[in-house]
Amino acid sequence: MSIDTLNWTAVCAVDEIVPNTGVCARVEGRHVAVFRVGADRFFAIDNVDPKSGASVLSRGLVGNLGEQIVVASPLYKQHYDLTTGACLEQPELSVRAHAVRVEDGQVLVTLAS
Repeated sequence: MSIDTLNWTAVCAVDEIVPNTGVCARVEGRHVAVFRVGADRFFAIDNVDPKSGASVLSRGLVGNLGEQIVVASPLYKQHYDLTTGACLEQPELSVRAHAVRVEDGQVLVTLAS
């Protein structure tokens, strides 16, 4: 399936996400954490922390471990790779990563299948 034929959901304006932080959005009924890293890199993963079931990953600390850009869960401190959704400490707790694009100053997300 072409990326242009996917169902994109506008989440917010680019300027509504402070660099190196995240926001939570509801995309097709799913809680999604959308992160802005630096001025112009955007990532999206599931927002629900798999260990607690709480919708909190968007509130985690953004940083890097080596070459991987990650968010640390605010509850149990596991690190989630923002590119893949992989949990670095406990792979069984990995989340889905979603496609993000910016168009006309808006951040858009489409859910991974």
